[in-house]
Amino acid sequence: MVPNGFQHISGLGNFPSDWHVMTADCVTTKITKGTTPAKSEIVQDSNIPFLRVNNLSFNGRLNTSSEMLFVSRNAHEGFLSRSIAYPDDILMNIVGPPLGKISMLDNKYDSYNMNQAIVIYRTSPEKIDKYYFLKFLTSELAQQWLESRSKKTSGQQNLTIQLCKELPVPVPPRLEQWKIAKILSTWDKAISTTERLIDNSKQQKKALMQQLLTGAHTQRKRLLDDTGKPFEGEWEEVKLSNVAEVVMGSSPKSSAYNENSEGLPLIQGNADIKNRKSAPRIYTSEVTKKCSIGDILLSVRAPVGTIAKSEHEACIGRGISAISAKKHHVQEYLYQWLLWFEPRWEKYSQGSTFEAVNSNDIKSLHLAIPEHSEQAKIASVLSNADQEIELLEQQLADLKQEKKALMQQLLTGKRRVKVVDKEVA
Repeated sequence: MVPNGFQHISGLGNFPSDWHVMTADCVTTKITKGTTPAKSEIVQDSNIPFLRVNNLSFNGRLNTSSEMLFVSRNAHEGFLSRSIAYPDDILMNIVGPPLGKISMLDNKYDSYNMNQAIVIYRTSPEKIDKYYFLKFLTSELAQQWLESRSKKTSGQQNLTIQLCKELPVPVPPRLEQWKIAKILSTWDKAISTTERLIDNSKQQKKALMQQLLTGAHTQRKRLLDDTGKPFEGEWEEVKLSNVAEVVMGSSPKSSAYNENSEGLPLIQGNADIKNRKSAPRIYTSEVTKKCSIGDILLSVRAPVGTIAKSEHEACIGRGISAISAKKHHVQEYLYQWLLWFEPRWEKYSQGSTFEAVNSNDIKSLHLAIPEHSEQAKIASVLSNADQEIELLEQQLADLKQEKKALMQQLLTGKRRVKVVDKEVA
């Protein structure tokens, strides 16, 4: 049933009756997709970016962390000329998964080109506010409509140009479009600020780990003890097996797997680790090797080296090793050291491509270790840094969820905004 004062748009839902309903084709001046040139046309001495799906993002901006390729001017002005894009054009990937990466081009370059997995939307200024259209494309409304109509070919999702043109767009009065886009942009700025804070905090923690856990005695940063004086004394060079118990997992028979909580949770490998915590998906009634709550979990199969903490008493499969500190050693210190070592497994393997490590590889890891009280102090400092990052990540997740709910209300007209003319001036 459509509420009074609302109209129904098939596939999208109910919208205010004073909003227009147009297809994307009607609010744009151009919708086309890119073309992939020969590899010889990808050159370094060019200022024309050639964009791929990994150059797009889910936040409406280009992904600057992904490698940028460039295309020759001859190709750009020749057979690629139909897919030239300019600043303020909006790009969307039409091959996935995942679909729905949306980016508005900035003015860093005069023009752009892209491959055949990307579609270009060029909005009509007379018909729609470009920022409102950008927000709509990134919304769950638009994404679900497109996703439900995509086709799967050879395991990939595909959208046709025709579907991109047929996308229904609810179009509020012009000033309301502007206000909706402005409100959502405020949330985007808060999200971007939090993301930068997280990145900075991670870099600071990385530097702190390098200072506190490694380096020669003269280079190592020493913290203050309980009396306010720097810790003294030499650190001991040991093997991991000297300071920790290492248990290698062993996979139970698949016939023992179950989803009715019979036996213990099963941690098989990276798939059962999320956000550096154990996240088992199934149980096993046949218990082979076990880990305890608080044990350090180390992935021993590709990708090797992933570190997490166990929040379960669980059975561990052959993709996992469980590590626990011996008496007089600090578990959190070992966890932080293994986190620091995590990206170094490839170098440790002497450059070979390896898919697994064995018990001896783990037990023979060499590390420098201070006496117990200094271990505890270092562990406390690094653990506090982790907690600050986790708090920021939770704030980021909350902001994204709140923005998602707000978008749903604003872009369906369930919450209307008032615009004063002087706001636009």
